[in-house]
Amino acid sequence: MTVGLVGLTVALVAAGSLLYAVLSATLANTLGAEANSAAREVATLVEQGRLSDPVPVSGALVVQVLDSSQRVIAGSLVADRLTPLLTADEVRRALAGEQLTVPGSRSGLSGRLHVAAVSAGPGSAPVTVIAGVPTGEVDVSLGLVRTLLFVGLPLLLLALAAVAWRVIGAALAPVEALRLGAERIGADARPRRRRATVDRLPIPVADDEIHSLATTLNGMLDRLDGLAERQQAFLDDAAHELRSPLASLRTQLEVAEHVGDGGSLPADLLPDVERLSRLVDDLLVLARSGNGEASPSLETVDLRPLLREIVSRYAAARVPVTLTDVAPGATAIEVPGNRADLRRVVTNLVDNAVRHASTAVTLSVGADPSGTWLRVTDDGHGIPPADRERVFERFTRLDEARDRDSGGTGLGLPIARELMRRNGADVTLTEAAPGVIAVVAWPRSTETPSS
Repeated sequence: MTVGLVGLTVALVAAGSLLYAVLSATLANTLGAEANSAAREVATLVEQGRLSDPVPVSGALVVQVLDSSQRVIAGSLVADRLTPLLTADEVRRALAGEQLTVPGSRSGLSGRLHVAAVSAGPGSAPVTVIAGVPTGEVDVSLGLVRTLLFVGLPLLLLALAAVAWRVIGAALAPVEALRLGAERIGADARPRRRRATVDRLPIPVADDEIHSLATTLNGMLDRLDGLAERQQAFLDDAAHELRSPLASLRTQLEVAEHVGDGGSLPADLLPDVERLSRLVDDLLVLARSGNGEASPSLETVDLRPLLREIVSRYAAARVPVTLTDVAPGATAIEVPGNRADLRRVVTNLVDNAVRHASTAVTLSVGADPSGTWLRVTDDGHGIPPADRERVFERFTRLDEARDRDSGGTGLGLPIARELMRRNGADVTLTEAAPGVIAVVAWPRSTETPSS
């Protein structure tokens, strides 16, 4: 709408300027014709030898008759008898047909005079007849037009803008209602079965294009909801149905390995069954997260005891896992969160670091003015900067990880980020040189007062 108003403003200004220019030229031509007509009438009197002094003219016309020496030999009642109305140069220009405007003070009048001149008399005694028409009424008219343009044009623009705002606002109101409806629907990521009511876009009463658009979009939302429901149901069912047989299979393989039944086959199969079990567990976590479940109830969690507990589980890991406290003087480093979620996130990050580390994994925890942070550092081959966001996508495994067959499912980092964002924090990756640092950051605004 702003572009339209700017265009309208330019058009109205151009039209007003053109109107004023045409009106000024028309009135000037009218005055010029009147002055020229009066001068010719007096010239006719000179040719007929009937010139008198004062020269008989009508209205407020100013007439002077000059001889070849530029002396005034006759004039109207209001004309100056001593000083010519035009200079010698102006006389030549006026005789050439140029329209001249001179100050009225040359004849003792206010305002301006529009002047014309013609030659008359015999060649032995030529004279010049000068006629001037006061421009006062024309100036008043043009001044009124200017006032109307400078005052009326902005008022007209304001009125048109108000009307356009109302009309366009009324026309776009259904579109704004659609936008608000889409924003409301987008803010609720829960599947249909978890909503008290199913939101849809409002359909305008008027049977127009927006009505058709809203109807089409609602149909699309219904289809997308149905597709999401089927995908989520499949993921839920697959994850739940696989846990029981996998648990049974793992138990049988462990028993067979313990009693020595089956040779080396149970020992060979157990790592694959465990990896498949982790994959199913990860899928179940993602399924629950995708179901739009409400954020877990947050509690105050002291990171030090939680991290010591997790580090103690990696005593037999292939590389040492240690905890470094960068704020040893603090009594507690507390953050808001769900303890189970935090434990799973840290475990995922440490598992990932242990798989890729060359010699060691280090956990560090501390706080700074921006908030509290936890860092899990490994000294492995690292991740290229271009891939540090891509690894947070589900089932993303870099080519190196595939070649090494490190056992990752490609879900650890996505689960870590999703769980931490539900807990008011975030997970990012930075370079350790060598290796990678996984950073869990709690912004200051989400921390507990005691932290």
